[in-house]
Amino acid sequence: MRIRSIVVFWFLLIASLLRAHEGMWLPTLLKSIEGDLQRAGLKLSAEDIYSINRGSIKDAIVLFGGGCTAEVISGQGLILTNHHCGFGQIAAHSTVENDRLKNGYWAANKGEELRNAGLTATFIVRMEDVTDRILPQIPAAVASIEGERRALISTLAKTIAEEATKGTHYKAVVRPFNYGNSYYLIVTETFMDVRLVGAPPSAIGKFGGDTDNWMWPRHNADFSIFRIYAGADNKPAEPSDANVPFAPRHVLPISMDGVQEGDFAMIFGFPGNTQRYLSSYAVDYVMNTADPLRIAMRTASLGVIDAAMRSSDRTRLQYADKQSGISNSWKKWIGEVRGLKELRTLQRKREYEAAYLALAKEKGNDTYATALTTLGSIYSEYVPYATARDLFVEMVYNGPEVLAFANGFTELVDQHAALSKDGKFNEAMAKALAGVDGYFGSYDVEVDKRVFKALLPIYRKHIPERLSPSILQEIDAKYKGDGNAWIDAMYARSVFVDAAKLKSALRKPGAKAMKKLAADPAYRASKSFFTSFLEQVRPTHAKLSEGIETNMREYVKGMTVLYPEKTYWPDANSTLRLSYGKVEGSTPRDGVTYAHYTTLDGVLEKYLPGDAEFDVPQRLIDLHKAKDYGPYGVNGTLPVCFTSSLHTTGGNSGSPVLNGRGELIGLNFDRTWESTMSDIQFDPDKCRNICVDARYLLFIIDKYAGAKHLVDEMTLVKQDPAAAGQGVPHMIQLPLHR
Repeated sequence: MRIRSIVVFWFLLIASLLRAHEGMWLPTLLKSIEGDLQRAGLKLSAEDIYSINRGSIKDAIVLFGGGCTAEVISGQGLILTNHHCGFGQIAAHSTVENDRLKNGYWAANKGEELRNAGLTATFIVRMEDVTDRILPQIPAAVASIEGERRALISTLAKTIAEEATKGTHYKAVVRPFNYGNSYYLIVTETFMDVRLVGAPPSAIGKFGGDTDNWMWPRHNADFSIFRIYAGADNKPAEPSDANVPFAPRHVLPISMDGVQEGDFAMIFGFPGNTQRYLSSYAVDYVMNTADPLRIAMRTASLGVIDAAMRSSDRTRLQYADKQSGISNSWKKWIGEVRGLKELRTLQRKREYEAAYLALAKEKGNDTYATALTTLGSIYSEYVPYATARDLFVEMVYNGPEVLAFANGFTELVDQHAALSKDGKFNEAMAKALAGVDGYFGSYDVEVDKRVFKALLPIYRKHIPERLSPSILQEIDAKYKGDGNAWIDAMYARSVFVDAAKLKSALRKPGAKAMKKLAADPAYRASKSFFTSFLEQVRPTHAKLSEGIETNMREYVKGMTVLYPEKTYWPDANSTLRLSYGKVEGSTPRDGVTYAHYTTLDGVLEKYLPGDAEFDVPQRLIDLHKAKDYGPYGVNGTLPVCFTSSLHTTGGNSGSPVLNGRGELIGLNFDRTWESTMSDIQFDPDKCRNICVDARYLLFIIDKYAGAKHLVDEMTLVKQDPAAAGQGVPHMIQLPLHR
């Protein structure tokens, strides 16, 4: 049982050393920290939060799409998530004539709820530690050969997953934790019919825009509402008119008690990625190379896109979702670099590693010491390839769209002869034609060209010469170093930037037409970028990454052996986690103190008529002026947002923030700018997550939007004053009739 003892080092906690403000805990292990949770203010048992035998809070937590969290708030399958999580779907249902992104949308009945192609909602059925079924099966000869180890584990995992789901409609996957020192089976149920029910206008859901993003104080109602539909048997079904609202196993009640400074709070969701155990070599790369480079690329791109979006409603809708995705990480990285510097993270990592090496030597654990020193050697080779990879991603996938778009025609253009021989050419051609209108519907050639011109000089300055796409040599050879002239010529001659010309080219099938497309300047540029990456960068990057993975696994394992008295939790990896702390403000910098809450008064203080980020709908102004807050107001004002010291990251967007009784008190949507380094180093004194107060989102649904029929589906509760202070979760349900 040696393997089991290693896993226990990772997950079982020493109560006296537990820091409630840090950690993303697997729900299967909450029983081991139940006492700590209850001493912190939890009124429930671990079984109430996670159970496989009965309905529990975990049955109300949803993986929304592929990267956000949502939660069930009604017995008719209503789910709540962030406005920015539903942004793509809302934008897809918007046109210049019917701008649901700008004006908001509220389905008056279920018949008006809007389908969303490809959108899914996934529940966790159960999680199970299967480390003892994986690690003993890995021969010593394979353990350090990352590719062979991964292939073997994949085979073992497939068998375990198939056994777990045999005879059911569930899906399962085995996920690695702690760099492959442990493994968990995760069984899921995924629903494919998820419909848009309601969303506030952007002036409310995205109030403050990029200026307020990652900042506190905050004043936006970052939420949207969807509904899960199922077949008549309440099981997942393909989207259909025959489907009915899903009947959930658990529904989160919504607290009307609000929050006070120091209240217990917890968050349950799917955090995406943390990197708590990074070596100093990795932190050095993030702080001094990767983040600054990505910031520079996105600053240039946003300068073009933001100006274009301000110039026209059509362009604003075309680029709304793209701009949001680019901007969010851009501002996060700026705060991350600042936070890591303020916390002296790189220096702390180096000090820890020096002590680690000394202790490993003292105890004769040469394997752990070797793993750390080997990481240093690998990173000296890795940085140029990682830089080239980051530049490729920013240029091709977050830069001018023509490069990725043209690459989508590679099979058709380069393999037309083989496709024709197999009788598949016409099918491939029809598929290519079918996607043209959708792409060009959200594409502006002039914006794309300006983005290309803004990014190319940064790309050329930082790309290692030996890893640069060969096509860029044309700039010096044919255009005397004038990158803008090269880009102008490309866009002027390419069919991949003009829907009509591309359709015309695709309607002339045959070797001659495909040869002409192969010579297209945008296609040649795209092919050169992809070829240089796939042939010169990715193979070496992958090989070095495998070396990093192998040695990180041993290095991190060494932490538990050399420092067994410390608390270890596994890095976030988009699996279900619970974090807990309390509602509280902060003092992030000298002379700066933040309260833990904001109110609607602050919205009107920020109000700038006609401003793209700080305009306010007239109805909200009128409700504020009349102080018409219904049952959601407190002492003559209306709570809007609050902060708490919960450990969150990307993927926690849309996660429910719950009180000690398991009731929804808020909806997580962001972190403060001082917290963006928390993926690498969490500071409980500085780090705060930002939440929409549940009463504000109810007010927007009910009083602002007039969608009381949605509130009527929900369970609103208030603690019985007679039970207050007794630790007894007695509730009175509020019908909220007016």
